[in-house]
Amino acid sequence: MQGLSSEEARRRLEEYGPNALPEKPPEPLWRKLLRQFQNPLIYILLFALGVDFSLWLYEGAQGWPLESLAILAILLLNAGLGALQEKRSEEALRRLKALAEPMVWVLRDGQFRRLPSRELVPGDVVRLEAGDRVPADGYLLEASGVLLDESVLTGESVPVEKGVGEEVFAGTLLVRGRALMEVTRTGARSAMGRIAGLLAEMEEEKTPLERRLEAFGNRVARWVLLLALALVALGFLVEGFSAKVVLFAVALGVAAVPEGLPAILTLALALGVERMARRKAVVRRLAAVEALGSVTVIATDKTGTLTENRMEVEKVVGPDPEGALLAMVLCNDADLATGAGDPLELGLLRYAAQHLDVEALRRENPRLSERPFDSAWKFMRVTTPKGSYLKGAPEVLVPRLALPEGEKVRLLEEAEGYARQGYRVLALAFGEGEREEGLRFLGFALLLDPPRPEVPEAVRRVLKAGVRVVMVTGDHPATALAIARRVGIPAETVVTGEDLADLSDEELLEVDVFARVRPEDKLRIVEALQKAGEVVAMTGDGVNDAPALKRADVGVAMGQRGSDVSREVADLVLMDDNFATIVAAIEEGRSIYENIQKFIRFLFSTNLSEVLLVVLGMVFAALLDLRDASGHLLLPLTAVQILWINLISDGLPALALALDRNPGVLDRPPRPKESPLLDPPSLRFILFTGALKAGMALLLLGLLPGWVGLEVARSATFHFMAMGQLLFAYAARHTDLVPLPNPYLHGAVALSFLAQLLVGVFLPKPFEAVPLPLGVWALVLALALLAWLLAEAVDRIVWRRGRYP
Repeated sequence: MQGLSSEEARRRLEEYGPNALPEKPPEPLWRKLLRQFQNPLIYILLFALGVDFSLWLYEGAQGWPLESLAILAILLLNAGLGALQEKRSEEALRRLKALAEPMVWVLRDGQFRRLPSRELVPGDVVRLEAGDRVPADGYLLEASGVLLDESVLTGESVPVEKGVGEEVFAGTLLVRGRALMEVTRTGARSAMGRIAGLLAEMEEEKTPLERRLEAFGNRVARWVLLLALALVALGFLVEGFSAKVVLFAVALGVAAVPEGLPAILTLALALGVERMARRKAVVRRLAAVEALGSVTVIATDKTGTLTENRMEVEKVVGPDPEGALLAMVLCNDADLATGAGDPLELGLLRYAAQHLDVEALRRENPRLSERPFDSAWKFMRVTTPKGSYLKGAPEVLVPRLALPEGEKVRLLEEAEGYARQGYRVLALAFGEGEREEGLRFLGFALLLDPPRPEVPEAVRRVLKAGVRVVMVTGDHPATALAIARRVGIPAETVVTGEDLADLSDEELLEVDVFARVRPEDKLRIVEALQKAGEVVAMTGDGVNDAPALKRADVGVAMGQRGSDVSREVADLVLMDDNFATIVAAIEEGRSIYENIQKFIRFLFSTNLSEVLLVVLGMVFAALLDLRDASGHLLLPLTAVQILWINLISDGLPALALALDRNPGVLDRPPRPKESPLLDPPSLRFILFTGALKAGMALLLLGLLPGWVGLEVARSATFHFMAMGQLLFAYAARHTDLVPLPNPYLHGAVALSFLAQLLVGVFLPKPFEAVPLPLGVWALVLALALLAWLLAEAVDRIVWRRGRYP
C-alpha cells in the first residue's frame, strides 16, 4: 500500500479544498471601529457632542467649534485603539488555534506522515488508534477490535463495533482498537466536518475574570451616572441651564468608567497565552489562565511528562530470549520506519531490530486475530499461525502462566525487584491457538525511561511556589516511587489503584504517588482533592482520561502522545508533553493575573483622582462662587481635558503594563481561588494615590490663581493630572514583587509625555488651555515627581503587606 503521492495530494487539495468547514471571513476594521461606539455611555457623549455642535450652529457658527472637534477626535482615537487591540487579540488567538490543530497519520508516498487534518483529501489512507477522532468520512481498509463512539452524530451512547469495508464518519471517536481508513469525503461534504473546528468557538466565551470585571464596571458606571446627575443638578442650581455643564458631567461619567479596560484585558490575556504558546503550552480556554494562577496541586502522569518518553530496552531476562524477541515484534502495533506508534512499542522494536529482521518476521507471521491493549485488562494479544504472543503488566500475565504457584510468586518478586531499580517491566508470554490462560513464560523486557533533565529543577520551583506535586501513573508501584524520588517528589509510600477502594478521602489526601491507576481512579483522586479545597491541574493523554481532565480545574492534555478526545476536553495542551512546561504555564498564568492587577490599579487610580478633583473642585467653586472668564461656574477640568487624560492613561501605558515580566511569581503561595479582584493592598493603593493626586491638583488650583491667574492655574492642573498619572504607572507596577525592567513602559510613558507637552505648547486652545510660563511648567513637573515618590514610598512602607489575606 503506497497511498497518494504528494503531487496528487496537492492537486486534490486544490480541487476539494481543506478538510474543514469554511470559516467566517474576518471582520473588517471599519466594523470593529463602529463597535467601539456601541456603549451606552458613548451614546450619551455623542448626544452631548451633538447638543454642543447644535448650540454652536444656533449661536451663529462663529469661529471653529473647537470643543466639539476635540471631543470627536479623542473619541475616534479611543475607538481606533480599541479596534487595533481587538484585531491583535484575534490574530493571537488565530495563531493559537493553528498550534492546537488536530494532526493525523497519513500514508503518503508509501510512508506514514504526521499532517494537519485540514490537509486530508479524498483517497488518503489514514491510520487511527484508540482515542483518535475520525478526521473525515471514509471506509475501513483494516480494522482490529474497532469500537466506535458515534454519539456525536446519533446521540446513541453505546459504542458500535465496526469491521473492514464499513463506513465511518468524521467526528466519531475510536474508543478501542486500531484501523486504516480510506478517506471519501472531507470538509463541508463530510457528515461532521465542523468537528475539525471545535476550538474556534471556545475562546469566544467570556472568562470569569472578564465577567467579574464587567459586573464591577457596571456597578462603577451606575454610581458615576448618579454622580454626574448630581453635578448637573448642582450646576443648574448655581447658574441655570448650561450645555457646558451637561457636556462636562457626561464626559466625567465616561472618564470615570475605564471603557478601555475590556480591550486591554482581552489583549493582555491574548498576549499572555501567546507567550505560553512560545513555551510549548497552548491554552485552549482563556478561563484556564485564571485557574492556573490558583493551582495548588499538580496531579501528573509519569511517562513522557516527568520522563523522556524514550523507552529503551536495557535487557531481556527469562527462559526464552528468542521467543521474547518474537513477542516484542509480533505483539506490537508500532511502525519503526515512520516512527508511528506508542513510544514503548517503538523501544521494543528498536531493540528487536538489533537481533533480527523485523519486517521479514512480520511478513512470515501474519495476524489472524488480536486483542488490543486496554487499561481494563492491561495486556495485548496477537495470534499468528504459530500461536498467540502476549505482552503486558507482570501482575496480569504471570497469574495466567502454566506454572506452580510458588514459581509465579517468585517471578512477581523478581519483577518487583527490577521495578525498584527504576525499570519499566513488561512480561512476555506465548499460548497455543488463541489461548490467554495456561501460557508459557518467555521473559521480562526491562525498559528504562530516564527522567527529563529539566524536571527536578521544575519540581523544586513548583514546590517552593506552594504547589504540591502528586504522581498518578499506570506504571508499576516500585518504578513510580523510584522515579518520584529521582525528580524530587517527597514520597515515602505508594498506593495502587486496587488499594484506593479501601482508602477514605482523608487518607487519600496524604498520598503523593499513585500507581497502576485506572481512569476512574483518576477521577476519584481529582474529586477528593477538590473536596478538600485544592485547585487541581490534572494531566492525561488517553480517551479514558477525559472525565478526570474535564473535572479538574485545569485539564492538561499531551500534545504529542495525547488522544484527540483528551485534547478536546483539556484547558491546556502541552506541545512537548513536558512537566516543566506545566510549571512554565503556571508561572505565566500567575504573571498574567499580576499584570491585570497592575493596570486595574493604574486605571482606577486615574479615575478616582479625576472624580475627586472634579467633585470637590466644583463644590468649592459653587460655595465660593468662582467663575471663569466667560462667566460660567469654574470647572477644575473641562470635558475635553478629562477625555484626553483618560485617553493617554487608558492607552499605551496601561497596555505596556500588560507586558511586565514578574520573575518572583513562583516565590509565593498560590492566589486563593475566590480572592477579590482588588485585594486590600491594591484597594488601599487606589484610594491613597487617587486622593494624593487629587489633593495636589486642588492645591495647585487654589494657590496658583493669585500668582499667575485663573486660566493658567486651571491649565497647570490639567497638565499635572495627565503627567502625574503617567508616572503613577511605575508605582502601580510595584506590588510585592520586583518586576524586570520594562522598555515598553518607558517608551509608552515617554511618548505620552511628549504628546502632553505638544498639547501644552502647540495645541492649548483646542484643549481649552492656555500656554504656561516656564516656571509653572517646572512646578507642574516637580509636583508630578513628588506625587510619584510619595506614592512609591507610602505604598512600599505602609500599605504593601499581606497580598493574599
